[in-house]
Amino acid sequence: MNFAWPWELRRNGVLNMNKRNIDYIGKYNPRKFYKRVDDKLITKQLALANDIAVPDLIGVVEEQHKINEIPQMVLGRSGFVIKPAKGSGGKGILVITHVENGRYYKPNGDEVTPNEVYRHVSNILSGLFSLGGKPDVGIVEGLIQFDPVFDGFSYEGVPDIRLIIFKGYPVMGMLRCSTAASDGKANLHQGAVGVGLDIATGKSLHAVQFDKPVLKHPDTNFELSKIQVPNWDTLLHTASSAYEMCELGYLGTDMVLDKERGPLLLELNARPGLAIQTANGKGIVGRLKHVEGLKGPTLSVEERVAYAKEHFCSNPSF
Repeated sequence: MNFAWPWELRRNGVLNMNKRNIDYIGKYNPRKFYKRVDDKLITKQLALANDIAVPDLIGVVEEQHKINEIPQMVLGRSGFVIKPAKGSGGKGILVITHVENGRYYKPNGDEVTPNEVYRHVSNILSGLFSLGGKPDVGIVEGLIQFDPVFDGFSYEGVPDIRLIIFKGYPVMGMLRCSTAASDGKANLHQGAVGVGLDIATGKSLHAVQFDKPVLKHPDTNFELSKIQVPNWDTLLHTASSAYEMCELGYLGTDMVLDKERGPLLLELNARPGLAIQTANGKGIVGRLKHVEGLKGPTLSVEERVAYAKEHFCSNPSF
């Protein structure tokens, strides 16, 4: 296990949890707006109202008796996703990638029985996966059609792109690639691979799994240095525009690439984690302070993205 003294982390501009909570989340994220990102259903409704593309909303399960309506909701679909509206950390998400004769199968090929679906959604409603354990609702979404550009860079799951947005500026990004260890989910704490991305180009810079550098995907052996995220400008514009949409100054945006629809916004996070710095091999504090020091009129989304691409590229001056 690697160890670094606190002064070394500060010298390298690494943001720690206390500083993140006090200087950025506490200062720039008004609590009255948290519901806009903590509730994925509200986030989806806001995004649709702001012409931001999101996965299809098939239905919402708000009460126990409506669980029985799910088979009819997903009838004729090749796959679907069920998630808690107020879940966090990827918990409570059930992904069905194959439907055959009314039988449901997960990405790894395991069958999910109707009773298991019922029990899972019942747990969602009871608040098992929600923040604070409060009663929740289940969201049934259309399955994302995995863009083949990432074939081999993820295992049994769809990779997603996390961007940190500060005061409307995209300051740091990473691609999260699922693995066997993460059970097909793009969650770094569960063993997904985090790949740091150049803000200017969307090209890979550095990669880690369980906080240790890796050169190849552990399950597919694909070289992670060859990643180039397509539609990069669209992703940056979508993430930057989320600032106006939710009115939170320090924000994490999670997006995916659908082969037919392009970039889709999955969710927003008012308390984005710190592992993105490890994935990039660089601290984020210098970029945050740079944005804090900007003066003058508020820039448009296009202007903020252009500024970020120039100043937060792989070889910035700080």
